[in-house]
Amino acid sequence: MALAPPPTVVLGSIAFAIFWVLAVFPSVPFLPIGRTAGSLLGAMLMVIFKVLSPDQAFAAIDLPILGLLFGTMVVTVFLERADMFKYLGKLLSWKSIGPKDLLCRICLISAISSAFFTNDTSCVVLTEFVLKIARQHNLPPYPFLLALASSANIGSSATPIGNPQNLVIAIQGKISFGSFLTGILPAMVVGVVVNVVILLAMYWRVLTVHKDEEDPVSEVVVEEEVISHQFSPATMSYFTSFDSQECNGSLEHTNNLQNPSQVHVMRNQIAPSTIEVQMALSSTKDSTKNSNEETNPSKDLAIEVDKLIEAHVMRTSEGKDNVSRKWKRVLWKSCVYAITLIMLIAMLLGVNMAWAAIAAAITLVVLDFKDAAPSIEKVSYSLLIFFCGMFITVDGFKKTGIPSALWDLMEPYSRIDHASGIAILAIVILVLSNLASNVPTVLLLGARVAASAAAISKEDEKKAWLILAWVSTIAGNFSLLGSAANLVVCEQARRAPNLGYTLTFWTHLKFGLPSTLIVTAIGLTLIK
Repeated sequence: MALAPPPTVVLGSIAFAIFWVLAVFPSVPFLPIGRTAGSLLGAMLMVIFKVLSPDQAFAAIDLPILGLLFGTMVVTVFLERADMFKYLGKLLSWKSIGPKDLLCRICLISAISSAFFTNDTSCVVLTEFVLKIARQHNLPPYPFLLALASSANIGSSATPIGNPQNLVIAIQGKISFGSFLTGILPAMVVGVVVNVVILLAMYWRVLTVHKDEEDPVSEVVVEEEVISHQFSPATMSYFTSFDSQECNGSLEHTNNLQNPSQVHVMRNQIAPSTIEVQMALSSTKDSTKNSNEETNPSKDLAIEVDKLIEAHVMRTSEGKDNVSRKWKRVLWKSCVYAITLIMLIAMLLGVNMAWAAIAAAITLVVLDFKDAAPSIEKVSYSLLIFFCGMFITVDGFKKTGIPSALWDLMEPYSRIDHASGIAILAIVILVLSNLASNVPTVLLLGARVAASAAAISKEDEKKAWLILAWVSTIAGNFSLLGSAANLVVCEQARRAPNLGYTLTFWTHLKFGLPSTLIVTAIGLTLIK
């Protein structure tokens, strides 16, 4: 493809450069407006500079990708409400046998959860658990944080819903969920294992802790924090209401128990221990009465028994209500998990992924049977808007002809029917993914790489898409800025209350450089 006229090339490049700077460095001093506003600014400049017409700009927005993103985010919100991620957090420390075991667990759980709930979400919900575990064993957090972020990126490569670039590849390449999974799963599994080995090799001494070095007080505190969600408000309200009834028992039935035989029958229906407690309380109260006050022993006993009966009835009622709420909660959680599983099965069977995710999201909203605003408000609309602006900006940059001209230079050396061609293609993707971010790289290279491979065979076209998915995702482990998941872990760790830790750029690069190169190279040999 020839280059566009010089004004279009220059103005389109300026608009894309502004978008790139604000996407990679969202808080630049001269324009600290953030990624989302930066993507909209780039899109607007493409239209103002007449690189794209308004109609072309709207046509550049990929609605199926936005629909799939929206649907999966809503489903994730309901999974979080159903305590899915709390259970994942508990698995990190359940019957652990040491720091190295914990590191392996973090890698495994992070990879699996990222494949189905996106890497960013897994990092958001698991970072604080990882910090607590590090504090429990008096260990520096960085090996565990690196394990979380890197495994999340590797695990997310296995499915179309694992990360945004995979969404783009699956929809533009028309690759089904099942084909995508079977094509990359072997590389993902081996990649996670290799990543664990690299982590253990690099941080073996750091992860070696003697028993007498551990802080038992810290361990108790962390364990309580991890399982604190089990103490529900419903359970606490039971004791509050029961105590309140015992202290403030009603007297409205006093006159109905005048017959001593009735009092005796009622007394036999109450637990002896409760009677003893109440009689003790009664005797205490009676001792404070005026000695000249006349009392009726039978009437006083009837009043006390009536108080006990009412307290017993209230306790029984509260217990039934708590059991009812508990089973309703269990049933609702089961429905959330079942609908999520049905969504994944539908995707595996070839159902349109965007509509499968949207259908699951709407079904959960309906079954929740309450105002959906609080749940839907948790969707990251800023991310959806960022994607809209990015689609327009990247499409405008393609119109300049620069990406095609650069690919024409590289294409003869990047043919995927040769090992050397695959290696060069992987290097190009890795470099661009760290310079321009992985999603723009996929949008810029995807169609051209697939077209070049399609000239060889249909199977090679699919393999080219999968190689693009694998390398662009694993490239995120190269540096702290290479993946949004890395930045999420870094920011969550820094802001964690009482657990704050700053993961530096060089600490990440020291591990990320060898891990990325080795995992990428091994995975390329396993992609089908």
